[in-house]
Amino acid sequence: MPRYALKVEYHGAPFAGWQRQKDQPTVQGAIETALGRITPGPHTIAAAGRTDAGVHATGQVAHCDLPDPWDPFRLSEALNHHLKPAPVAITACAEVAEDWHARFSARERQYLFRILCRRAPATHQSGLVWQVKTLLDVPTMQEAANHLVGQHDFTTFRSTICQAESPVKTLNRLAVRAVETPHGPEVHFDVRARSFLHNQVRSFVGTLERVGAGSWTPADVAQALAARDRAACGPVCPPQGLYLAHVTYEGPPFGT
Repeated sequence: MPRYALKVEYHGAPFAGWQRQKDQPTVQGAIETALGRITPGPHTIAAAGRTDAGVHATGQVAHCDLPDPWDPFRLSEALNHHLKPAPVAITACAEVAEDWHARFSARERQYLFRILCRRAPATHQSGLVWQVKTLLDVPTMQEAANHLVGQHDFTTFRSTICQAESPVKTLNRLAVRAVETPHGPEVHFDVRARSFLHNQVRSFVGTLERVGAGSWTPADVAQALAARDRAACGPVCPPQGLYLAHVTYEGPPFGT
């Protein structure tokens, strides 16, 4: 049975997250329904990351098994036709080995978070950014973020409903930078690790925003991490500024 890797882009606003749910629209459900329209099912696909409600993706990766061979380009075109009008697109498709797995073969996941800093309401970027009304101190946010890089017990930055066996993770990168856009100044967070705890990125960003606003210091973030206590975390930011941007594999399925 041939296996295909799918690179998936989606706007998370209409969905209750990635994972299929019985009575809610999800990205997984939309793609599985589209697969059922082009080849007999039922179909179950697996993804590199299970994004929450309202979270977007520019580089989600999933895989599917089909009963018959397909040309990858034709498969992506057929899926995109049947995904309409949902805000989901297959931007690349490739045949992969039968033992290749979108989740378990992944070496690193990269998330992007965007904060828009302006007082006027967002229009074109509404639903795509977290908007705050004041400028943030980006160098101090980076100083605080440096305390989080490396291997740590991230209990403080882990949702109470997280199902991961261990709170210990290795954070490869947490870079904070100011970006000028036509819509106003933004702060972008580049967050990378092999795997993440539930709400870990949004907990990081919400806490670091408090540093940028002057309510916390970098030392406060270090103390919160050391506390290993969820109550020590800053506020969890909303989902609409979060994107699953890239997934790294050994031997990229879609080329370099």
